[in-house]
Amino acid sequence: MSLFLVLIAGIGGAYAWSEGRSWRPDEALWPDQGALVGAVDGAVDFGTVAGLGAQFVYLEASDGAGRKDPAFAQNFARARAAGLQVGAAHRFDPCAVADGQSANFVTMVPRDGTLLPPAILLEGTAEDCPARVSDAAVQSELMTLVNQIEAHSGKPAILAPEESFEEAYAPSRRIDRQLWLTRSWFEPEYASRPWLMWTANRWYQTEAAQQPLRWVVVQP
Repeated sequence: MSLFLVLIAGIGGAYAWSEGRSWRPDEALWPDQGALVGAVDGAVDFGTVAGLGAQFVYLEASDGAGRKDPAFAQNFARARAAGLQVGAAHRFDPCAVADGQSANFVTMVPRDGTLLPPAILLEGTAEDCPARVSDAAVQSELMTLVNQIEAHSGKPAILAPEESFEEAYAPSRRIDRQLWLTRSWFEPEYASRPWLMWTANRWYQTEAAQQPLRWVVVQP
């Protein structure tokens, strides 16, 4: 390939990436839109998020058995003040037992009937755990965690497996809960049944934050 063609391809790729970062699903087709916000996002202007057309935000509250987002309470208050519906999310740690993880979530998230159903983010697998954890153990602890978080919130949890987690443990087949899948720019197809929510752009660049936001839509 000539240098000219290489340069053209590079420019085309950069343009596509730039356009992709500003893309989100058409509101006429996907009217219920929002964002997932956590510590990695830094300071977020929730008024601007609402102005972009969001109706809701999910806030990462807890991660495993000990990690928390120190900005959760502040983000919670600011999102509510901006008129957004708010839900809380917990990131599941396949290396840790359920009891410590649910206790971490409960210390962060109040009992509040107006909250959206809790979400459990299923991202990492047990491949990198310090000690070996069997697939059966991961599946068992996840089911226990689902029950514990639901007992606290009073609502069925939403499971949010990334593709690698789904391939490893098949939560969409084993646990009968609503699904939240992730695939930027294209509708995800990796679960065994239909999904409710979709992280449609993990790199949505907006004026609401210095870091890209994870933009989410709900199945119409």
